[in-house]
Amino acid sequence: MDEFEVDGLRWDMTAFIRNVHGNDNDPDNDLPDGWSLMQWINQEMKQKQPWKISIAEDMQMNHTITKDVDAGGVGFDAQWDARFVHTVRSIITTPNDTDRDMDALRDVITHRFNVDAFERVIYTESHDEIANGKARVPEEIDPGKASSWYAKKRSTLGAALVFTAPGIPMIFQGQEFLEDDWFHDQDPIDWTKKQKYHGIFQLYCDLIALRLNKKNNTRGLTGQKVKVFHVNNNEKVIAFHRWRKSGAGDSVIIVANFTDKNWDNYTIGFPREGAWKVRFNSDWNGYDSEFCNFLSGDTIAEKGRRDGLPCNGNVGIGAYSVIVLSQDN
Repeated sequence: MDEFEVDGLRWDMTAFIRNVHGNDNDPDNDLPDGWSLMQWINQEMKQKQPWKISIAEDMQMNHTITKDVDAGGVGFDAQWDARFVHTVRSIITTPNDTDRDMDALRDVITHRFNVDAFERVIYTESHDEIANGKARVPEEIDPGKASSWYAKKRSTLGAALVFTAPGIPMIFQGQEFLEDDWFHDQDPIDWTKKQKYHGIFQLYCDLIALRLNKKNNTRGLTGQKVKVFHVNNNEKVIAFHRWRKSGAGDSVIIVANFTDKNWDNYTIGFPREGAWKVRFNSDWNGYDSEFCNFLSGDTIAEKGRRDGLPCNGNVGIGAYSVIVLSQDN
């Protein structure tokens, strides 16, 4: 931390540092010295360089991992959310639209460890998820055709969730330009794909800009608050609201369509009346020439309760697409 000036540490499989078999609720095989070692290092990091991050790859969904040491926890700032990656990957790789579970998706969007939404790292690809013969997401979606329309549409659908759901987003090397082979030492990153799929790369850049509120109209994506207010398990559409303090420039609405059906007018609730502008449409053909550029225009929300919100409005959304809306400041 001092000599190499790293931004933080990601610890590999902390479950095996604290238990012989990597288990929870297994006191006979716990390793107290491993537990205290992690506490000691995390405490020292917070004392000396509190602006740096300590992340646990624990994968046991144990809330104590990211609790403060003073509260009996291990003191990590964040941990990988196994529930998010496994659920989202299953939903976007399942071949049949009818099998996609919007209730399960709602639950992983709202899941958090303890009270802080950013105590979790969320992702669809990692060195474990795509190693030892397991494929990248586009390859799992359409085996042998990782650059097909289906693979591009549903993998970017997953990416949009990573950057709009509450948590710390993580992508894996080459994910942003459709790397397809499983992760192994004999397969270097094919950097020519960055140009070949430059539109997909731009999609990731745009999602990052939204997540970081670069244009000061998506502050809600940096906030703690989330409400999944619309879950349509028949049509496989979900919508959720992100905010910090709410209001113009802060409230963000995300709508995701998990079928190959286009919607000209789909009615959802809105937290405020007035004009809502589309800041991102994953179906834009600037991201890929095969994308349909389905019209997802700005909308006017009017008073009238819908989905438990005080207002309602119509949106257009393309197949396997995500749109992000907010109001001007």
